[in-house]
Amino acid sequence: MARVNRRTFLGGVAAAGAAFGLPVGVGSGSARAAAPLADPPRQATLTWLEGGTPATHAGTTWGVPWPRGVFGKDQTFALTTATGEQVPVQTWTTGVWPDGSLKWSAHAISGPAATSEYRLEPGPAQAPAQAVTVEDKAQHVIVRTGVIDVTVRKSGADLIERIMRGGEPVVQRGHLVCLRQDHDEDDDTGSAKREKFVSEVRNVIVEQSGPVRAVLRIDGVHRGAAKQREWLPFTVRFYFFAGTDSIRMTHTFVWDGTTDDYLRGLGIRFEVPMRDELYDRHIRFGGEEGGLLREAVRGITGLRRDPGAAVRSAQVAGRKLPPTSTWDTRVSSRLHLIPTWGDYSLSQLTADGFSIRKRTKPGHTWVDVDAGRRAPGFGYVGGASGGLAFGLRNFWQLHPAQLDIRGAAGDKAEVTVWLWSPDAKPMDLRFYHDGLGMDTFPEQLEGLQITYEDYEPGFGTAYGVARTSELTLWALGATPDDASLAAMSQAVQTPPLLVAPPQHMLAAGVFGDWSLVDRSTPARAAIEDRLDFLFDYHRDQVEQRRWYGFWNYGDVMHTYDSDRHQWRYDIGGYAWDNSELSTDLWLWYAYLRSGRADVFRMAEAMTRHTGEVDVYHLGQWKDLGTRHNVLHWGCSAKQLRISTAANRRFYYFLTADERVGDLLRELVDADRTFVALDPLRKIRTEPYTPDPKALAVGLGTDWGALAAAWLTEWERGGDPVAREKLLGTVEDIGALKNGFITGEALYNLETGRFATDRVQVSVSHLSAVFGLAEICSELIDILGQPTFERAWLQYCRLYGATRAEQQAEVGGSWNIGFRQMHSRLTAYAAARTGDDALAQRAWNEFFAGQDGYGPGLPWKSTRVEGPNALRPVDEAAFVSTNASAQYGLAAIQNLALVGDKLPPARVDR
Repeated sequence: MARVNRRTFLGGVAAAGAAFGLPVGVGSGSARAAAPLADPPRQATLTWLEGGTPATHAGTTWGVPWPRGVFGKDQTFALTTATGEQVPVQTWTTGVWPDGSLKWSAHAISGPAATSEYRLEPGPAQAPAQAVTVEDKAQHVIVRTGVIDVTVRKSGADLIERIMRGGEPVVQRGHLVCLRQDHDEDDDTGSAKREKFVSEVRNVIVEQSGPVRAVLRIDGVHRGAAKQREWLPFTVRFYFFAGTDSIRMTHTFVWDGTTDDYLRGLGIRFEVPMRDELYDRHIRFGGEEGGLLREAVRGITGLRRDPGAAVRSAQVAGRKLPPTSTWDTRVSSRLHLIPTWGDYSLSQLTADGFSIRKRTKPGHTWVDVDAGRRAPGFGYVGGASGGLAFGLRNFWQLHPAQLDIRGAAGDKAEVTVWLWSPDAKPMDLRFYHDGLGMDTFPEQLEGLQITYEDYEPGFGTAYGVARTSELTLWALGATPDDASLAAMSQAVQTPPLLVAPPQHMLAAGVFGDWSLVDRSTPARAAIEDRLDFLFDYHRDQVEQRRWYGFWNYGDVMHTYDSDRHQWRYDIGGYAWDNSELSTDLWLWYAYLRSGRADVFRMAEAMTRHTGEVDVYHLGQWKDLGTRHNVLHWGCSAKQLRISTAANRRFYYFLTADERVGDLLRELVDADRTFVALDPLRKIRTEPYTPDPKALAVGLGTDWGALAAAWLTEWERGGDPVAREKLLGTVEDIGALKNGFITGEALYNLETGRFATDRVQVSVSHLSAVFGLAEICSELIDILGQPTFERAWLQYCRLYGATRAEQQAEVGGSWNIGFRQMHSRLTAYAAARTGDDALAQRAWNEFFAGQDGYGPGLPWKSTRVEGPNALRPVDEAAFVSTNASAQYGLAAIQNLALVGDKLPPARVDR
């Protein structure tokens, strides 16, 4: 496949910056955002996302935006509490404005202590009392936090060789493990063979080295015992914070199996040395509503003879027991007759049920311990001399998951955090039907007409999809008390995050057109109420419909079936949404303007899902996403509109998350995908073979996705070719006679430029509803490129104009749907030109609700109970996810752009 030669490319497009009048792409700015603020924010007040003060945290990282021109990109910051006490903080730049000034700064502080509010302001950072340090050697890396020393191997099976605390090993041999099964057991024979694979480290990179935060990235594969096969490439990151005993961990794997591979188990395994007496060894599992299972390997409570109250209370509390000489001798003389329970297992096979069992040792039966509904995914094994606490985030949401402790009665316990439980059915990634005879494009288009499924043989493969999981580890000096364990469990479920308020982010001028929640008039209040209803409804549907599971959590369904009182989970393209019509964007803008924690967490889960599961990271469709389907990878429409960086940028800049940063960087060369696959192959009427020098690239969903990736890479200071591709194609679109209305232009992969001689009229109702409107707004704001702005404003004006107006201006006309969704384009044109008639047209389009939510809707749900539904659910039959996402974006942007033109009492019922 052709690749851009950097030297040739840069020489070919160097004129782009000059054409803009920009020394380094510095824009003159827009009328809306170019004028400097009278008092731009130079500090930020930070609070915890969920409010209050967390009981503990394992170190936290967050991002803060700054207005253009306020700070240089190397600005240092100081962090203080509300009482003026300085807090050690580490700062780095994640985004810059085109003029080189600071746009996004990232910050990290250590745990576990916290206060409810902080102030971030320019100044020298306070150094930590115990800095985290990194020693990068030939065979291993040693990280020292001041509390623990961690040795990470650069080769072999073990990622972590050991974790030392106080000169003693607390953890050893941390590695990955997976179990493969050779076929699905659809019958009762049980003849499937299993094979074990463990991690093989290939590369270790020190991404940060302190003083507050250090990050190691480890890449590798899973290798079989016979070392004949390698598969499931992985990336693991370990995060260390100064003065702490905790380690945050992210685990990403990419599926590269075949239809003959069934994953029976996937996990992370550690060895924990056990040095204490058997009765001083403790097992803890998190339960429901802050509960804990508290047990000892050799229990001395509940016996026929009582060892004494002080002894019993110490064991239950996890403290070292008094000497046996102080016990009742009727117990101390018979300790060897009390069974030792060395193996424990907590399995969460569904979203609604977990069970705990234990046994004395292999070869003996398991004994049921207890059960519950939803476990937090937290456990501990250790004793008075130390132990390991461990937790898997979204444990029950990402079922089937499992926590195992083995051999706690021996010299070392083995802890396995299973991301896919070996007690569950094996992971089966085969396609869900046999093709139904749809072997040709005409047959496939017929199928699209009935089930809305864009099927094509061989395209429904999961090869190349990924999943990221988040874990937290604590290497502890003793068994913590119950309150500390409960706080750790909560920190695993909901990692505390510091955030700047919506007012600060709005003043920074990031992410285009949005405004704060405003209920100052009846009309505004009515729109805000509807926005709240839509979000609350979709949030609650996740729980009521159980949209959980390893591959599903984070996504929502596309369309409702009111006859069955069920979302269309089993009907072709109506099932999983896969970011269709920008659900991700809607949630992120809803968070920006409200600061609501529940909105953020739903958007976060969606970003984790859609960027990994709905996108290919290996194989022939690398960098492409998959359109909505019964299976997240099932549709044959592999397109950039799903993988678009526009959906991920928010989470990256708000959290500085390295894994999402990887996903964004993957997309920088996504223009190569147009050689691999023609997105319009089934509907083209003229012969077309992809030519690297003349690729047909749509100016809507295609270029919008490319522009989002290039803009983000430019902001991050990455590959300069991304900047040049962006500037060059922006100039080219402006040079097209009909601009965006041309619909499609020929793109030269070698030069990164469009041919500008095409003259046609081609308008799609989908072009602007996958992030194009948002990206164009940002580009106009930062570039100040007049011909590009003129081309975008033309598209915004004419999309909903009369046929006569369209014909008069571009020589062609159209009358297509999605007018409510596109009302925000009309509003944008109105705001940029000051045209009140356009502003009124925007609101008329919005309230008319074509292909969206119009007058006369109930704006409420009704309760459906048995036997009409499987369980009691709330139903709003008029709601579809596409309409909700686009109504939300239109409402948010219209209010920001022409909210002052909204009649104060207009409330269409």
